[in-house]
Amino acid sequence: MGKYFLYFSCIIILFILSSCKNRNLNYITYYNQVNNIDSIYRFKKDTRATVKQYKKLFRRYPPLNQDRIEEYETYIKLSDQQHKNFGGKKSLRKLILLVAPYWQYKKEDSTLMHLFQKNGITPQEMEQDVAEWKSKNNRKLIDSFSIAFKRDQESRKNNLDIIINDRKNAEMLKWMFENEGFPSIQKIGLWNNNLFMPVGPLLLHMANYDEYHQYFKTKILEYVKSGECPPRDYAAMIDRYNLYVLKKDPIYYIYVGQSSVKDSTAINRNRKSIGLPSMKHGNAIIKDYYKKNKVEK
Repeated sequence: MGKYFLYFSCIIILFILSSCKNRNLNYITYYNQVNNIDSIYRFKKDTRATVKQYKKLFRRYPPLNQDRIEEYETYIKLSDQQHKNFGGKKSLRKLILLVAPYWQYKKEDSTLMHLFQKNGITPQEMEQDVAEWKSKNNRKLIDSFSIAFKRDQESRKNNLDIIINDRKNAEMLKWMFENEGFPSIQKIGLWNNNLFMPVGPLLLHMANYDEYHQYFKTKILEYVKSGECPPRDYAAMIDRYNLYVLKKDPIYYIYVGQSSVKDSTAINRNRKSIGLPSMKHGNAIIKDYYKKNKVEK
């Protein structure tokens, strides 16, 4: 009896330690490591080192699959090419959940679909996983964010009172953060019926409203660290505020207006502080992305 008690006690302790570790993870560190590994793959073309480094990273961090870099998908595809163990069906089902918000586009990727089916995941199972993910979305966040997003788009499309509507949206975002958390892509997806509602544009327009800037600057940075808000969306909001409210140069050079680069070293240092790739690396990612999609089309 004592042996069983000791065994289960150890399991509980390990579970608690693991939970605490995950709560303390800083995804800015994760983003910077992804950028380093992506550089190995993109510039040095070293596939083996890329797979090895990604495997080590994903042991320490629950993976993300960022737009354009797609680190977890890249890791799985390269591992398969190299005949390396990437976790098989379990890892692929994790990938399905990461790409579920834009599944309608992903399922057109014949290479990815073949990989799923080769590992014993049927199209029916894929659709079931996506449906289950969708059923767990935060309905309160979806409904609240939809209202704010529609108001934001209609204000600018129909020349309504942008200041009043931005204030309303700032107040609604603050309510969301304090009651339901950040409206991340994993919590609300990208679509509410026929409404396409990415978070980035709404955060960008919050830069126009000065009263809430310090709150958003601090609070949204917390969501960058937790892995819920992409660094690019945060950087665009801060850059726009600097340009149009403070009349200063952008800090991260994501939202640039008519400004020119004066100190690339400082900009790259600022970028790294929130997990963004350097300017050179970022431009290469964009160039490769459009080149790939042009070929696919």
